[in-house]
Amino acid sequence: MKVVFFEKANFYEPQKDWKRTSLCNEQEISIEYFIKPPNHASPEHKHENAQILVVLKGKMSVKTQNSEVILSQNDCVFIEPNEIHTVTNVLSEISIGLDIFVPGRDFNFWLNKLK
Repeated sequence: MKVVFFEKANFYEPQKDWKRTSLCNEQEISIEYFIKPPNHASPEHKHENAQILVVLKGKMSVKTQNSEVILSQNDCVFIEPNEIHTVTNVLSEISIGLDIFVPGRDFNFWLNKLK
């Protein structure tokens, strides 16, 4: 068993006020808690990991090349490996979510991507 206490977890801000915290960082699975600032959109991107995004608070748009969906609190979406997508907080207040990646994704993904 491995325990991660939120207040001691690894975290960073890929962009101003976009906060990401690692809750699980294993080869098989990784889980990242994130706070999206008002109206923030992640850059269009893809990764080799399957992703499940769960909205814990607020509303987020998930846009792929073929569709777009607006998710509210407790909604989730499955994003296929290598599917190009963008996640946007559609509110003028913060939204909060969980990203689950299978297999696990390098926690520094955004630090490396935004260099």
